[in-house]
This record gives sequence, structure tokens and C-alpha cells, in this order.
Amino acid sequence: MKNILNKKLNLKGKKVLLRVDLNVPMKNGAITEISRIEKIIPTINLLLEKHAKIIIISHIGRPKGKMVKEMSLKPISEKLSSLLKKEVLFNKDLINENTASEVNKISNGSIIMLENIRFNEGEELNDSEFSKKISDLGDIYINDAFSCSHRSHASVEGITKYIPSYFGLQITEEISALKKITSEIKKPVSLIIGGSKISTKIKIINNLIKKFNNIIIVGGMANTMLKHTGTNIGKSICEHDCGALIREIIENSKKHNCEITIPKDVIVSKSLDGIGKEKNINQVEENEMILDIGTKTISSIETIINNSKTVLWNGPAGYFENPNFQNGTKKILELISKKTKKDKIFSIAGGGETVAAIKKFKKFNSFTFVSTAGGAFLEYLEGKTLPAIKALNQNV
Repeated sequence: MKNILNKKLNLKGKKVLLRVDLNVPMKNGAITEISRIEKIIPTINLLLEKHAKIIIISHIGRPKGKMVKEMSLKPISEKLSSLLKKEVLFNKDLINENTASEVNKISNGSIIMLENIRFNEGEELNDSEFSKKISDLGDIYINDAFSCSHRSHASVEGITKYIPSYFGLQITEEISALKKITSEIKKPVSLIIGGSKISTKIKIINNLIKKFNNIIIVGGMANTMLKHTGTNIGKSICEHDCGALIREIIENSKKHNCEITIPKDVIVSKSLDGIGKEKNINQVEENEMILDIGTKTISSIETIINNSKTVLWNGPAGYFENPNFQNGTKKILELISKKTKKDKIFSIAGGGETVAAIKKFKKFNSFTFVSTAGGAFLEYLEGKTLPAIKALNQNV
């Protein structure tokens, strides 16, 4: 994998097109969470040390090839400038014949950010002419946006055909971490997977079941497993037409000798804003919903984590937004964190709700690696080839 740490790569005075993911949450024009901005800083600092001219390409939202004022990257350029303590110039126009002359004005060790690349119609169409137009702005292209790498877009896939292309530091770290749970595994390896729908994660489960020793299913997904294996789950969130999927998981687990764990006991309530009561799974009443895992289930998860060398976590254990139903998610976090800190396990977490839980309980530095990549993270776990990674490997 060719990345910017390549010793032969001379970047002094080179115009470096740096594709990053700055798709941060915003409310009323203000940035509400900055972890994606913080993650790109090491790559930017390295390029500054090498006296490159940095041209940042990114996006926010889905403007569908039109200029949308609320999706401008200007506030993000200002936040990045304050974090770097360095001026970040901002080019507010669509990419046109003047963009090259604006880029050419910047000096070595300077940064310019282009406006939301998705304002340009050719971006999401992966238009070859537009890909070439972007490539003409620089001397070298660096992709440091793993979270966009499942997209066949001009600035992540098409551009690599026209310019020397490299991996950035963040994308290299992400791929390296994911390889350790897919192809360079230290066993025993365990997956803790939750979320509301098992149908959206069946491909992940079936891909990892061949390689993992344990799969622990929690959250709404566990309710579906329980229902289709004969347990009454009351009015809990559940997918009702998943009998075939559940049979497939059970059959594959036996075939590949992977142990499936589902809740033995749960926390139930009659409403989402209720207090909660612990029950064995065979005691759930018709007017109750399962909103968290119970003490016995947490204990069995602890045993599995303690006997694992690698742990992947994707999806909370319950409705953690209500403090009365956050104990399962919080305990899983604490168990993984404790083992990771003792350097006993390699731990990875990823997925939107998982990252939200990690932030809520301030455990971001308690994992070996936390992926903020969302869709790309999940598609990689499904075993899919990501278009931008394939393009980089072919065209570097």
C-alpha cells in the first residue's frame, strides 16, 4: 500500500489534492461534533512539514449537484483553521476555469479548501471529464477519506486514473485495523452486534461467522432472534419476516463452529420513557418491550470478552438514550475498555450509534481503534470491495 510516508515521495512545492471526509453534523450553521475534522489533522500536519501546497477536497450532505447555502464548507474551513492555528483559505466557487489560478497562488506550506465538491454535478456521476478537471488542479492526489471509499465518485475513484495517487495516514490506519479482524485475526475473536434490524446486517454476520469464534447479538436484532426461536417478546421492536434469515444464521454458525449468544435476561418496560424491570426472557408480558440486556447476559458477555484476543463491536445493547436502559451498553464498553487498557485484546468499534454511545460515555480512547466511517466500515465487514480502495490499489 503506497501512502504518504513513502520516503521517496518529495512533496516540497507540490500541489497536493487531499480528499478528506468533513461531513460533520451541523445545526443552525454551527458544527456540533468535530471528531472527523480532528482525524485529518495528522495528515495535514505531515504535508505541512513537507512544505506541500494543500488543496482540500471534501463534502457535506447530499446537495445533488446544486449549490445549497446550508451545505457550504466555509464554517468547516474556519473550524479547521482554528484547530490548526493556521490560515485555511476558502474558495467559494464551483470548480471552473478560475479555480486553477486561485490554487496556483498559494505558497509552500499553505492550505486552501475548495467548496463542497458535491455542488458539482460531475462528482456523484463519477464523470470522467470532471475527474480529469479535478486532477488538473494538482500534482499528487491523496485519499484520506475511508468513509467515502464505498462511493464511485469522481473525487474518490475517477480522479485516480489521471494523477499519481496515494493513501493518507487515516485511511491507512483504518484499513490496517480492519485487516486485523478480517484477514490477520488473533483468535479467539468475538463480534458484539446490535441495532434495530438484523436484515441490514445479515451480510456482515454471514461473512464474519466463517472467521469468528463468537457472535453476540443484542439490541433490536436480538429481539428478532428471540421471536423466531420461539420466545415471546411482547411489543418489543422486531422484524417479523426474518424466519429464513435466522435459520440461515443458525445453520451457518453450526457449519463454521461459531457460537451464537443471545440474551438470557432483559430489562423491560411498558414505554420508552419508563423505569425498567429485569426479567428472564421467558417472563416478558404482552404489554412490555425489551429495552436492554440483563445481569446474566452481561455476565456471559464478560466471560466471552475475557476469553477473546480480538473484539469487534457494532451496535448498542439497548435503548441507551434513556439512562434506565443504558446499563448493558455501558457495561460492554467498560469490559472492552478494561481488557484493551491491559493490552489483552485488540478492540475495534464502529457504526453511527456505537460511536454515539462511545462519545456519551467518554470511552473514545478506550478502544484500539474507533471507526467513524459508517457505511464504508459496514461494507468492508460484509466483504465487499470498496471502489476507492480498489482504484487506489490499481492506480497508485
